[in-house]
Amino acid sequence: MVTGGAGFVGGNLVQWLLEGDVAAVHVVDNLLSGERTNVPDDHRVLFTEDSIAADHVVQDLRDDYDFVCHLSTYHGNQSSIHDPLADHEHNQLTTLKLFDWMKSFRRIRKVVYAGAGCAVADKTFDQAHATLEDSPISLHMDSPYSISKIVGEFYAVYYHARHGLPTVRARFQNIYGPGEILGAGQWRGTPATVWRNVVPTFVYKALKGEALPIEAEGTASRDFIYVDDIVRGLLLCASDGAPGDVYNLASGTETSILQLATMINELTGNVTPVQFMPRRDWDRSGKRFGSTAKARQELGFESRVPLRDGLTRTIAWTREQMPRIESCIDRHSAQMSVASGR
Repeated sequence: MVTGGAGFVGGNLVQWLLEGDVAAVHVVDNLLSGERTNVPDDHRVLFTEDSIAADHVVQDLRDDYDFVCHLSTYHGNQSSIHDPLADHEHNQLTTLKLFDWMKSFRRIRKVVYAGAGCAVADKTFDQAHATLEDSPISLHMDSPYSISKIVGEFYAVYYHARHGLPTVRARFQNIYGPGEILGAGQWRGTPATVWRNVVPTFVYKALKGEALPIEAEGTASRDFIYVDDIVRGLLLCASDGAPGDVYNLASGTETSILQLATMINELTGNVTPVQFMPRRDWDRSGKRFGSTAKARQELGFESRVPLRDGLTRTIAWTREQMPRIESCIDRHSAQMSVASGR
């Protein structure tokens, strides 16, 4: 089962599974931030269009799964700041209800939970240090999203220790690549519904010849990891991850937002200068990247796709999918205009 299987990462994971020798995949997704077209039309796929937190959905689950990958989430930081209650419903309750229902299941070999690197990273705009899996966790979170994702890890640890649920936590960094559709899903109250991640936003605007919006002079940094690498990491967590443990799925490379923008403008041929904007007042973990040592040593996981190669593939995919992407953006155009005060 893949919860959130109609989303960006979930859709790519399901496709990889179907290209392997999987017998069946149950996708559960309420399409809040996913697209039905991301669910492959394959006889091996059972699609439930609903939240995994819905009582009638979770209570219909039977002990029939070998693996569960829990990717459903309320995407992402800015949407959660706008509506913390929606974040709680779609981020925390989903995890708690799913784990509590499955606590007596005995067939499951692994339950892989998608954690977030931003919830553990240092809150700094100074020099970044590679975030270890056991780094201290601050009580001062930047958003309800970060709170929800780390609480999900707490529940994963608890249900493993108390009930033997074989949870493995895969802690994501900043994922990018083909399949991430700007405006996917339903309107969630702010323009971040569309412009929610930096790579697809920059690629789209660069292809349109627009100025890339850079906050805090582009000094913030992230660990960008290509979606195919994340999918491999999830599969390794499922096959080789130790129940109760956690692994960074990271490239281990720190890239500033200005470096990212410069590379995307170069690859797309966009000559419009970047647009510098004020720093986001909520974001205090400005510089971060993940340590790769544990995942490499214990899972044999390393990212394979360098950022320039991954961006080249993402740009090509975006060009091909531009009508589909713009159709999703157009769904929210009226709401974006109101939210932006225009």
